[in-house]
Amino acid sequence: MNEKRLYTIILGPHVTEKSVRATDRHHQVVFRVAKDATKPELKEAVQKLFSVQVDSVRMVNVGGKTKNFRQMQGERSNWKKAYVRLAEGQAINFEDFQ
Repeated sequence: MNEKRLYTIILGPHVTEKSVRATDRHHQVVFRVAKDATKPELKEAVQKLFSVQVDSVRMVNVGGKTKNFRQMQGERSNWKKAYVRLAEGQAINFEDFQ
């Protein structure tokens, strides 16, 4: 895979209460990823960038919400997130990458 593509697939970690629960209970990390990213690409990118072993990847297309802006109605953008299950004994510490 192209080295530039590795850096454009993962947009950042997605930290919410639900993602923290997934990390604690199921040994998963949640990422916000590019809309055109595929599971094999993401698996390879995580393994190369963070030096960890990935067991599985699940992706979810998140629909943008409809919001009111004063008198106008608008819609937020659709986006994609990925649940990455790490192999036993593997971990990603995001504080090291800041």
